[in-house]
Amino acid sequence: MARATALIIFISALLPMSALAKDTRLWNLTANTLTSVQLSPAGKNDWGRNQADNDRDHTVDHDERLKITDTPPGIYDVKFVDKSGRTCVVPNIEVREGLVFSIEEKSLKNCAK
Repeated sequence: MARATALIIFISALLPMSALAKDTRLWNLTANTLTSVQLSPAGKNDWGRNQADNDRDHTVDHDERLKITDTPPGIYDVKFVDKSGRTCVVPNIEVREGLVFSIEEKSLKNCAK
């Protein structure tokens, strides 16, 4: 048992910390594919880069999870554009390191085409 524990500790020491940490992700539960996803600290209207660029095809399909990068934990407004051309802002989303947050179609109220 002690050997197994020592081996796990040894292997863990060789892995970069990023390999041990889980990614923060957005789960798209809207009705459409997202083509742009930006975050701003809540109420600041200071939009960051397009997080959809983190995906291989630069879009986030319905029921797909998107890795969120360069975003410390906090409360954010999330702005997205979907394939239908709709732009929505979802206020006050809690982003926690290593966890998944979702945007659901039923919660969308601030959208324009």
